[in-house]
Amino acid sequence: MRLTDHDASFLYNETASGPMHAVTIIVLEGNVTFNEVFAHVEARIHLIPRFRQKLSFVPMNIAHAKWVDDPEFDLANHVKSASVPEGASFEDAVQYSLELGEPLLDRSRSLWLFYVIENVEGNTLFIQLAHHAMVDGASAVDISLLMFDFEPDYEPPPPDEDWAPKAETSMLERWNEALTENYQSMTKNVTSALNFSSGRNVMLQRATDVMRRIATDQVIMAPWNAGAVGPKRHLKWLKYDFGEFRSIRRAIGGTVNDLVLTVVVEAAARYLKKRGALVDNQQMRLMCPVNVRREGESGALGNRVSAMYPVLPAWPMEIEERFARVCAETTRLKADQEPQALELLMESMPSIPPVAMAQTLLVSTPFDPTLIAARVPSAVVPDFAGGRPPFFGFNFTCTNVPGVQVPQYVAGHQVLYPISALMLSGTLGYGVAVTSFNQQLVFSLVCEPRLMPDLEVMHELVGECFVELASHAEQTQPAVEKA
Repeated sequence: MRLTDHDASFLYNETASGPMHAVTIIVLEGNVTFNEVFAHVEARIHLIPRFRQKLSFVPMNIAHAKWVDDPEFDLANHVKSASVPEGASFEDAVQYSLELGEPLLDRSRSLWLFYVIENVEGNTLFIQLAHHAMVDGASAVDISLLMFDFEPDYEPPPPDEDWAPKAETSMLERWNEALTENYQSMTKNVTSALNFSSGRNVMLQRATDVMRRIATDQVIMAPWNAGAVGPKRHLKWLKYDFGEFRSIRRAIGGTVNDLVLTVVVEAAARYLKKRGALVDNQQMRLMCPVNVRREGESGALGNRVSAMYPVLPAWPMEIEERFARVCAETTRLKADQEPQALELLMESMPSIPPVAMAQTLLVSTPFDPTLIAARVPSAVVPDFAGGRPPFFGFNFTCTNVPGVQVPQYVAGHQVLYPISALMLSGTLGYGVAVTSFNQQLVFSLVCEPRLMPDLEVMHELVGECFVELASHAEQTQPAVEKA
């Protein structure tokens, strides 16, 4: 299967400072040995064929790479043991997990890697690295349905037959296959371009307007946007009972996603104010991924994601006003069908010729030109009396991934909760991943420490904003019940 334009873009945009693989830290109950986890994965690897495939590149990159069986696949190259010093704290182990995720994944092998860190304050950390060219948030949840069990003593079905990788095609065969596919794709694109239905044109116009606003409408330059990211990351997280968010929603309305955005955006505004930024009359823009898988596409790997880009005030306000602003903005974006319009635009636009991106395939090789920037990150734009130059694009990503809402197990040990380190790249030095799992909601805050050296401040502000939102809901609830 050949990479789509969207999947391939994560390879082409990858640098040594901005790896395009997500780092997910699964916290397991009790001490699970490396051998137990290895045997668990080994017994289920046949359920995920993509995990035994690698990328096959085309000469001169005249087409995107293609997933093929890896004839040299060895599970020991993908499931590894790691350790922290005796007496290391849980937070130390989490930070070490991020360091394990700093190097780029080896593109000559399948683009995933697991680590097991045993006996971390009575728990085990199961670290998962998976490249975005292979999975997005929704497909990562689908993989967990196969890799994790719903019963502690579950026995997975054995493979129907011993795995035998298909022979890899020759360079000439890959070249000829790519030429044929390029011709077929060109014919398909011409046919699609001749579709002038009014509804389609309206949606394309909406998407064009969105992209124009992102490129031309200024937003505040936050401290975490004031320079290119380096390879280091810091991570903090907060856990909440999912039932608390449902109770708040029943009291004040909106969606769970509206509540999440209220907490995250207000915390960001207060952080900017604390850092002395000139926030009055300024706006911030977020990128919120939206799953656009259609019926029948569940379980398919790769990326089926669009996005919406809410624009919200960058100055602090009362939590109820922030909630009202968020609800108004998300309602507008849904009414305009912004994610669907952007998806249609992506499908309708002509592809950038893969051959034009051939030089990016030097990344992760000994000739990687981005290694220098990773070793010597660029300077941070200075803060001139609280003000910085104009900024265009979006300030940070906030993704909300709905996960499994019942217990899951690895090697008979319960999964307690996941912590996710969102990918950072370019001038995006901060991001938030919110994951629901087993009636919990986990806020994972990740940053590049040069651009945000005080992540603990943002962590405290997120907690503060949640308390205020819950208090507002408690005060509202009696009036709602009375009515």
